[in-house]
Amino acid sequence: MPKVVDPQARRDEVVDAVFRVVRRAGLEHASLRNVAEEAGLAIGSVRHYFAGHTEMMVFAMRASVERVSARLEAHVAPLLARQGADERAEGVELMLSELLPLDERRRDEATVWLAFTMAARTHPELRPHAEEAYDGMRRLVGRIIGGIARQRPLRGNAGVETERLCALIDGLTVEGVLHPDRMTPELMTLALRRHLETLTEPGP
Repeated sequence: MPKVVDPQARRDEVVDAVFRVVRRAGLEHASLRNVAEEAGLAIGSVRHYFAGHTEMMVFAMRASVERVSARLEAHVAPLLARQGADERAEGVELMLSELLPLDERRRDEATVWLAFTMAARTHPELRPHAEEAYDGMRRLVGRIIGGIARQRPLRGNAGVETERLCALIDGLTVEGVLHPDRMTPELMTLALRRHLETLTEPGP
């Protein structure tokens, strides 16, 4: 009796193989053949689920965004349930930490995401997904800044503070990927915490 294969599970296997190739050798080496070999599949099996290299790359990029988004979404309810300024500040820090390369999983995700983002500059098929993620992060951060402002007056303009926080996250991510020995998880966490602490006017 032929083996029944779950198409979504097989696509996820291929995506994981794409990520491993990109982490190890860069996006330019994530060919159909190399990805099939990494996944332990015949290239024909990969072509069965993806019409070509472009479709595979687009699917992998969307999967990268969806995985991080799912983890961020998991923080929403616990954050809303927190009582008091200190508890909510801790919840905000935990949520935003999902975007930073603080452990092996998140560092690998950030490495892959930076590769995709750079490729989107010259590959129009990837650009909409990079823009969607870019806009999504700013909406998330904007909502966080708005929530903070409802608890205590901001030191600056909400729009500017949103961009400043996004720029900090972007910068820490790049430094954490390129210089992990210098931009350590502890330093990234402290930088984020300190920035969040300086967003608002001192309490009474």
